[in-house]
Amino acid sequence: MSHPIRQIGITQSLMRSVAFVALISAPLAAAPLTLAHAQTTRTAATAEQKAETVEQRITQLHAQLKITPDQESKWNSVAQAMRDNAANMEKLVAEKRQQAPQSMSAVDDLKTYQEFAQAHVDGLKNLTSAFSSLYDSMSDQQKKNADQVFANFNREAPNRNG
Repeated sequence: MSHPIRQIGITQSLMRSVAFVALISAPLAAAPLTLAHAQTTRTAATAEQKAETVEQRITQLHAQLKITPDQESKWNSVAQAMRDNAANMEKLVAEKRQQAPQSMSAVDDLKTYQEFAQAHVDGLKNLTSAFSSLYDSMSDQQKKNADQVFANFNREAPNRNG
């Protein structure tokens, strides 16, 4: 009989949220096959590839958001938050890779999922704080553009991670 916790599907809203942060910060890396790690197994890549992806995402967002020279210092805080989030998630993934999935109980599985969710929330808080400062400095047209860029992430994210 398969483990009931591993059979639970993640809601579309949560998947969009996970995908959104993955797009903003970095794709999640491969990890053991548990509920807590299921979302990470689809995007296995080396640390170098992930760093490249984060830098590509930073460059892409910079262009999409039409960051002005006066906004560069605030943008740099956003970019650093993205890098930090990617590094923190990679560290957590590396720690969890050392655990054999067969030795994990349902409680261990849930605790691991909780750790990933907490890392996700902490990263989102850091990114939101940095981005809020940048957003406040934007012109009305830039804000409208930023709203559209972020709205498109929510529509496109599940397909990008599939």
